[in-house]
Amino acid sequence: MKSRPILNWENEKSYPDIISVIKMSECYDVSLDYLLKGEQKMKSYYDYLEESTNVVKSNANRNKIITILSYLLIWAFAMIVFWFFASGSDAMGYSLMFLWFILPISTFIVSIVIGKNNFWGKGKWAFTLFFGVMYMLAEYGTFKMANNIAFNKLNAPDLGMIVAGAIISAIGMLVGSLWNKKRHNQKK
Repeated sequence: MKSRPILNWENEKSYPDIISVIKMSECYDVSLDYLLKGEQKMKSYYDYLEESTNVVKSNANRNKIITILSYLLIWAFAMIVFWFFASGSDAMGYSLMFLWFILPISTFIVSIVIGKNNFWGKGKWAFTLFFGVMYMLAEYGTFKMANNIAFNKLNAPDLGMIVAGAIISAIGMLVGSLWNKKRHNQKK
């Protein structure tokens, strides 16, 4: 049975690091030149390497976009359900269900994915603010907006919700980052 890194190499999801290439060279008693270039001329090898590197980068960018879009879809779904499927008597229940369960759990899970895959490097921590703002907007766009409409007055958004959403995201990001670090240390 093949290990996950080898399957990823074969499926072009990732490529061997230089240490693995050196170990393969020693294990199979072939030169690094042959392992890297094979029978190809150097120019075509560079073209292949550039193309395959671009494929891996493209896949990583696609995964980042899918991760954020999945969160935004859940967020939009929460707004749609509240405004189009909740009646006056169950509106508070829907609001609480989304604000206390669905959005916090979604924020936590998406933050774990971002941390585990180290999306955006150190810049990933800026997403804690993004998730905090989205959490505040969810609360304002449901419960507070319904109160604004019902009582014909304008309530200000609760900025404390930004902190709550950012904390949930930061915890998820930390869990994902520690998971990534543990996985990275196991490879060594």
